[in-house]
Amino acid sequence: MLIAAPGMGDPRFARTLLYMCGHDRFHAMGIVINQPMHALRFSALLSQLQIKPEINPVPDHPVLAGGPVEPERGFVLHSLDYCLAGETLEVSADIGMSASAQIVAAMASPTPPKNCILALGLSSWGPGQIEEELRANAWLVCDADTALVFDRDFASKWDRAMHKIGVDPDRFSDVAGHA
Repeated sequence: MLIAAPGMGDPRFARTLLYMCGHDRFHAMGIVINQPMHALRFSALLSQLQIKPEINPVPDHPVLAGGPVEPERGFVLHSLDYCLAGETLEVSADIGMSASAQIVAAMASPTPPKNCILALGLSSWGPGQIEEELRANAWLVCDADTALVFDRDFASKWDRAMHKIGVDPDRFSDVAGHA
């Protein structure tokens, strides 16, 4: 996971926590997992996608702003008890990512994934870009924590990730000094 440093220069990523889904020499991709879109309800998204929920009441899954790239496209991070061949990218031993209407429909069914979060959009970087941002101290690195990824206390996720790596945000400086 990547934690936006307190001095993050890009306001779109201020106080964000990103779950990284892919990284190689050509690109990096992640989903912001702590920015709910309060104006968009899951039930409204189902209606827009013309998905008829199989259960009533419809679950109140939060819809997150996953990043500035492809904001009209949905991405679901979920536990691997739900896995669709050819569709689900196994990101880790515990977490998959799917980006189809089928996973959204499954979230409104009697047998949804045990854990899931839905985001619109993603965060993406070109060759060497995320490495440069890491060198510039824009991001801090944190081991992925499945419980934190799926936790719905979005307001505290960034702080909890910072404390997980032993950083007090109030004492953090992104400026290096000289002795």
